[in-house]
Amino acid sequence: MDQLERNKAILSKYIPSDAVPTIAEWVFTYDFKLKIKRARTTKYGDYRPPVRGLNHQITINHDLNKYAFLNTLVHEIAHLSAWKKYGDAIQSHGKEWKSEYRLLLQPFLHDKIFPADVISSLKDYLHNPAATVCSDKTLFKTLRKYDENNDGRIFLDELPLQSQFIAEDDHTYLKVKKIRTRYLCSRVNTRHEYLFHGTAQVKPVSVFSNQ
Repeated sequence: MDQLERNKAILSKYIPSDAVPTIAEWVFTYDFKLKIKRARTTKYGDYRPPVRGLNHQITINHDLNKYAFLNTLVHEIAHLSAWKKYGDAIQSHGKEWKSEYRLLLQPFLHDKIFPADVISSLKDYLHNPAATVCSDKTLFKTLRKYDENNDGRIFLDELPLQSQFIAEDDHTYLKVKKIRTRYLCSRVNTRHEYLFHGTAQVKPVSVFSNQ
């Protein structure tokens, strides 16, 4: 098995099958090393330009569903493409990156790769793509719909105020009130207060009365 076929075999585990040939070719065309990383809470992927003779490097979290994985990968390849075209003096998510991201994502916007609702959300997002899909609530929620084994989790903004929930850190919180774009929540066992984004995925806790 040559390197291209090995790349296809690896990619087929993470992205839609119809996207595999194009992405596998891009690995050679753009000459980058792709690393699949453990889940990171602060980012889904990142791009690093070549240093000390090393290749361009892109990392993607292993636990993304195949549609989120593909979108994140294209996002990072757009950084690489912008770096090659314009150098490293450009803004990270400025007009050059936006242009490359739109250009690179376009070939994937059809129903053999993405579901209709994801295509619709991505097309809206492409009007002004941002540093992370988390900033676009509609796209973020649409992509997260396709997560597997979400263990009954919902988005925090779908939970009524004064409800308890279990967060990703496995602690139980009370949803107290909304402050601008986030929710003030109190950890039940300590009463310490924290701010959560409305798109945080949480597990509702049923509280039964003994009365």
